[in-house]
Amino acid sequence: MTEAPRGFTLIELAIVLVVIGLLLGGILKGQELIESARARNLISQLDSIKAAYFAFQDKYRAVPGDYPGHLAHANLSGIAGRQVGGNGDGVVRDTPAARESLLAWVHLSHANLISGNYQAAGSQPDPQGEWPRNPYGATLQLQYDDQFTGSGGMPRLNLKTGNQVPARTLAEIDRKIDDGRANSGQFRFSAFDGGGGPPSDSRCFDPASGLWRAADNEANCGAAALF
Repeated sequence: MTEAPRGFTLIELAIVLVVIGLLLGGILKGQELIESARARNLISQLDSIKAAYFAFQDKYRAVPGDYPGHLAHANLSGIAGRQVGGNGDGVVRDTPAARESLLAWVHLSHANLISGNYQAAGSQPDPQGEWPRNPYGATLQLQYDDQFTGSGGMPRLNLKTGNQVPARTLAEIDRKIDDGRANSGQFRFSAFDGGGGPPSDSRCFDPASGLWRAADNEANCGAAALF
């Protein structure tokens, strides 16, 4: 005589639901912790580059990237050619004569102020080289320009985080180091394309309030830390 099929009891179903809830909660909490760690990592990266910039300026009485080639060759270890230098006008700015935003990383690394061994290969004004990357794989940029929200056409030295950063992460960073708004203060939205396409300002923050769209959490956003 075969035994009639037996279903799950309410207690067994309740246990299964509790286990599923715990697993989902753990996954969501883990994702939150990963995002917070990436936010801290990006803050640390920005702070270390800023410190390196001021240390270079203090030591060499010049600006990394703008440092003239003959001085870079004479004073920085491992510089391959005499032309790996800027025009010496006192700001990091790409010109027809030199790609200073790339040379900045070359000068900082060969002054042993940032980790890595960045090189510039090829002739000016468009040498090829490697750039520092944010935790999401996009490149950073150090440059004197007005490519950030709320500039009013006034250029400033700024360090761009690169794009591919979620809006929620930028909102967390902004709350920690500035005023929490993407269109004011020392940390603002930037449409700089560090790889994968430029961010959209309307998708990353609300122009009316200036607040980052953390709830929507657009994946491709970026910012600039002003000096």
